[in-house]
Amino acid sequence: MTKSLNDLPLRTALVEIAHDFHARGWMSGTAGNLSARDDAGFWITASGRPKGRLDETDFLLVNVADGGVIERARVDGKPSAETSIHRVIYQCFPAARACLHVHTVDACLAAARVAEDARVLPLPALEMLKGLGIWEQHPRVSLPLFENTLEVSKIADAIAARFEREPPQVPALMVHGHGVTVWGGSLQEAYNRVECMEFILSYLARCE
Repeated sequence: MTKSLNDLPLRTALVEIAHDFHARGWMSGTAGNLSARDDAGFWITASGRPKGRLDETDFLLVNVADGGVIERARVDGKPSAETSIHRVIYQCFPAARACLHVHTVDACLAAARVAEDARVLPLPALEMLKGLGIWEQHPRVSLPLFENTLEVSKIADAIAARFEREPPQVPALMVHGHGVTVWGGSLQEAYNRVECMEFILSYLARCE
């Protein structure tokens, strides 16, 4: 087994992550999406593909600037419905090389503890925050929350507008009643951060 996801070709690593997350119940059915950036653009999961059965043909290469498809392995392949959110992350954070989005019960339960129109979810001062880059004593940190809507492009516009004014404290965001999106400077870093964020959200979901 490889020591790091960074040692694998991008699509091979994305397939491994998808199978892993599906097995944990984090990407049930066709839910969730994964992407990784290279010099040409970013590879993202095709729409409607079951995440537990992905292979390397289930990805499309998308232009960061305009969202156009550069390359597809299958003629019927369409980019994930949430491609616009991944584009915004890569545009807002040029150092980001991977963006991973999962759907979990614990994340939804944790977010349900705040008002439906809340803009942030306060995070507990747990040791696991260090995995998200927070190295303060008794930190006060919040996860950005966004309204859910069927028009994903509107969510992406809201993310871009807010992050331009208010950079997030952690490399993650969440859409109400949906799930978290996490990014990192490499696939391995993004993967690690998803695990850290899900640990924190699971803790919140269990708090009385």
